[in-house]
Amino acid sequence: MKNKLCKTIIYSNTIAVDTMGLMQALNCGRVTAVKIGTDAGAKIQIGKRVLWSMSKIRKFVDELAE
Repeated sequence: MKNKLCKTIIYSNTIAVDTMGLMQALNCGRVTAVKIGTDAGAKIQIGKRVLWSMSKIRKFVDELAE
C-alpha cells in the first residue's frame, strides 16, 4: 500500500512523464497508455523524445469517469 501511495504523490506533482511513467500512472499497458495520451491531446514531442502532459491526462480521465 505504501508503494502505491508514493506513486500517487509523485504523479500528483508531476507536469509531464515519459511513456513508461504514463503507463505506471494509469496502471495499464503501453498501447492503452499511448491511446489515452493521444486521445487526451497530451503528447509533447521534443525531437525524438515524447512526454505526456499529466494535467491533460487527469482532465481526460476525469471526464471519462463522469
